[in-house]
Amino acid sequence: MSTIVTFFAAPDDASAALVVETGPGRAFASLGFGNFDLEEAVVEWESFLSDGSVDDLVEAGEPRIVAGADDDGGAVVFALSDRLVDALSEAEPSRLQETAVQWAGLRAEDGEVIDPDVAREMVTALGALARRTGELDHGLYCWVA
Repeated sequence: MSTIVTFFAAPDDASAALVVETGPGRAFASLGFGNFDLEEAVVEWESFLSDGSVDDLVEAGEPRIVAGADDDGGAVVFALSDRLVDALSEAEPSRLQETAVQWAGLRAEDGEVIDPDVAREMVTALGALARRTGELDHGLYCWVA
């Protein structure tokens, strides 16, 4: 379970990797949350939004690590898949809210409490950031510490 989760837009992997030690700060458009498992969340969101399989996404290595080591307890920068970014940016607000409720319900089944209102706020805000990312021709990344 992560302590800090910050989504951010960056022009490329190399630029995104530079923030692994300090986080994106004000250098990039960003959105911060905390206390959820980022890796599970993004594959679950993508599976809900694109009718894909969580297992297939995990086997494909999603989300992709750009910097840091996921197993050493330090900070990590992940790249969100183009498919997820497209799905987030193209989804209607009602679809994003539905995805958030599905996600909160799935997490509750595993004993993880995520307030549905917070989940809706998070996924809706992430959809807006994904749209902005597309306008900037940037990728969408996440810093986890």
